Amino acid sequence: MRRLPRPLRWLAAGVGAAAMAWLGGLAWFVQSSYSLIGDRTVSTDAIVVLTGGRLRLESGIDLFGAGRARKLFISGVNQRVDREALVHIFAPVADRATCCIVLGHDSDNTFGNARETAHWMRAEGFASLRLVTSWYHMKRSLIEFRRAMPGITIVASPVFARGDDPDHAGAWVGAALLTIGEFNKFLAVLLRPIARAAWPGVPGVYPSDAAERTATAASAR
Repeated sequence: MRRLPRPLRWLAAGVGAAAMAWLGGLAWFVQSSYSLIGDRTVSTDAIVVLTGGRLRLESGIDLFGAGRARKLFISGVNQRVDREALVHIFAPVADRATCCIVLGHDSDNTFGNARETAHWMRAEGFASLRLVTSWYHMKRSLIEFRRAMPGITIVASPVFARGDDPDHAGAWVGAALLTIGEFNKFLAVLLRPIARAAWPGVPGVYPSDAAERTATAASAR
């Protein structure tokens, strides 16, 4: 049997090594993400909930009702959803819903969530927040939020939402695909500064505070 040419052998070895590294990274990502435990006793200036996953909002309301923050900010709310549509969810904290729960409608992804929250935190003069999102989404969210708000203290509160039928094969396949997709997004976000250094046109650059203030002032005219 003829041996493969040396360039092809090197290519196969490289692909194999990359696949093993990816699988090892995925295993680390799942284990470290699933073992995250939020400290519910710590109080922060704000609780920030990222929409898009089961029980995220309910978890945020529960923490807010326990007095863990002065205000609750919900980032990524659909433009067609208003406060009245969420009255039943706000019921446990109805007495504070009007004054202290803020809906953010200006983002539709995690990068946007971080920017939207950073604007709101600066406007409020807050220095700490508790971040509430699904366990598989937490690592990527923390990277985005820390890049957008390097001076802000962030406490992670991952949400672990069980499926309605955890023994169903389809549910397990869906969860696996969701986690793999999230790991790939995490890698992309992690490597974005390197890509941006090599190719300055890569999106995802947080503008400076001065640039943001200029843009805000221009839009207000």
